[in-house]
Amino acid sequence: MEGFATLVLVFSILRISIAVDTMTVNQIITDGETITSAGGSFELGFFSPDSSKNRYVGIWYKKVATRTVVWVANRQIPLTDSSGVLKVTDRGTLVILNGTNTTIWSSNSSRPAQNPNAQLLDSGNLVMKNGNDSDSENFLWQSFDYPCDTLLPGMKFGRNRVTGLDRYLSSWKTTDDPSIGNFTYRLDPGGSPQLLVRNGSTVTFRSGPWNGLRFSGFPQLRPNSVYRYAFIFNDKEMYYTFELVNSSVITRLVLSPEGYAQRFTWIDRTGDWILYSSAQTDDCDSYALCGVYGICKINRSPKCECMKGFEPKFQSNWDMADWSDGCVRSTPMVCQKSNGFLKYSGVKLPDTRNSWLNESMNLKECASLCLRNCSCTAYTNSDIRGGGSGCLLWFGDLTDIREYTENGQDFYIRMAKSELDAFAMTSSGSKGAKRKWVIVSTVSIVGMILLSLVLTLYVLRKKRLRRKGAENNEREEDLELPLFDLDTILNATDNFSNDNKLGEGGFGPVYKGMLQDGKEIAVKRLSKESRQGLDEFKNEVIHISKLQHRNLVKLLGCCIHGEEKMLIYEYMPNKSLDFFIFDGMQSMVLDWPKRFVIINGIARGLLYLHQDSRLRIIHRDLKAGNVLLDDEMNPRISDFGMARSFRGNESEARTKRVVGT
Repeated sequence: MEGFATLVLVFSILRISIAVDTMTVNQIITDGETITSAGGSFELGFFSPDSSKNRYVGIWYKKVATRTVVWVANRQIPLTDSSGVLKVTDRGTLVILNGTNTTIWSSNSSRPAQNPNAQLLDSGNLVMKNGNDSDSENFLWQSFDYPCDTLLPGMKFGRNRVTGLDRYLSSWKTTDDPSIGNFTYRLDPGGSPQLLVRNGSTVTFRSGPWNGLRFSGFPQLRPNSVYRYAFIFNDKEMYYTFELVNSSVITRLVLSPEGYAQRFTWIDRTGDWILYSSAQTDDCDSYALCGVYGICKINRSPKCECMKGFEPKFQSNWDMADWSDGCVRSTPMVCQKSNGFLKYSGVKLPDTRNSWLNESMNLKECASLCLRNCSCTAYTNSDIRGGGSGCLLWFGDLTDIREYTENGQDFYIRMAKSELDAFAMTSSGSKGAKRKWVIVSTVSIVGMILLSLVLTLYVLRKKRLRRKGAENNEREEDLELPLFDLDTILNATDNFSNDNKLGEGGFGPVYKGMLQDGKEIAVKRLSKESRQGLDEFKNEVIHISKLQHRNLVKLLGCCIHGEEKMLIYEYMPNKSLDFFIFDGMQSMVLDWPKRFVIINGIARGLLYLHQDSRLRIIHRDLKAGNVLLDDEMNPRISDFGMARSFRGNESEARTKRVVGT
């Protein structure tokens, strides 16, 4: 009998843990019981997030090893013991009762209830409905209308413009306390709708308006293999939503207690959540970091600068890296018909809470309308698809603008005619001066050529013979490589200023420079204390000067002056790969499609070195720090100081020393 009783108890426990997905009127769920969705994806029950006695009713993933709660009912009023119950009433509401039968939480419904029941759907949505009516439009109540800190596939993130229902995320207070925290993430309906993260009432992040393809401040948002996304904007509703491409993938968007909007994906192999993307990627995503009429450029130092035609409001504060006061017009604006517009490209559009939207106008009509309204400060297309359509006008100061290397937008800022004329003169003046210099130089050069033709032919013949000899000896170090004089390099790098220093490796320091023609360069300067020396310098010149491939860094020339030895490369604005993969925030920039492109590029570069180049070359020092990224994040293999070359019929060689990192 004792064994039979034990068996009955075990069976009872098993029955409780696999409760059906539906609760009927007056049915209760007690602490320790759970309801499982029909597909087995989610569970509903009581839980405690920490070691305290506080108990909550919530929904969590059933198939995820680490309990991850996605919705909490009584997040503001926890139960203090395990005596609470969850119950369905005959009025069509869900209630949580404590040990004294007092209601501490209740769902709400204004619709009449007939045979009401509660059901946990496999989407994670807890719904109250009448009988078997599964039409979501007829639900008495649903948890998807009252999200906590998590957005699940199929949820609407935004507003019902008819009923006023606002579906937004609110952070937990801490990772162990589900009560409402300091941060909210919601769709702001003012002007052109945009998503805002707030700390209390203070905006900390802004997504920018929807442009038909993505939010202006989410350049990384694009079609992918994990989820499809959409923004619905009509007379009844405005909301963002996403659906899974593959139903076996588990992903969620969460507002963290620290105010970061982050997407996580569950990986069964590692048994953990990985960060897939984050709305906030760097300092320039901090709201209004550069103030009004300031523009943030994350790859510049300092990162804030005033827009053209503007200057710092308080220069002394600006010099101390306090940009919060922003910029003011260099020339006061007077509203006139002669006013025009200056185009800005590749940016995050300014804050649209003081904007006006018309989806039927074209860009020309938009510009005309803005020009006729003295309060209008800027305009652009509201939809960038198909060449652009719609009209978006700004009124008042322009705030929270940043520069992007990809998927930025164009907009047009109102300027006085005198400012536009000054910009045009500066541009045409530089072109005119250059044209005049070309004419004078051409006349002088023609005369010199006529006088020295014989000598030139003689020199060319000698060089041809010398080059032919160099081709017969692949180890010859006297290459036809452009030589830069020291003065040119000093001017380009501002006398090797620390402000232009990009980093330092085994060869020595690397500086950013700009030649007189505006071309940006990177200068590797051989240090006297360098672990590498003259042999490595010559080795790099010999090897890389003979290589031409889009995934190898391009050597522009070298400079040898006394003890000074320098290599001049094309400048890579996105630094090296290790800058991204070993930094917590920067690594968020590299989504997996972008990482795959980088991996492929490195592989193509290596294949060229090993098989397809004139010399078969083994790099011998390939690492993340020696993979540079251009302005489109394409990889370029660099630093050939340790490289070793082979002739076509060679497959191995001996080395006399240990090299590499």
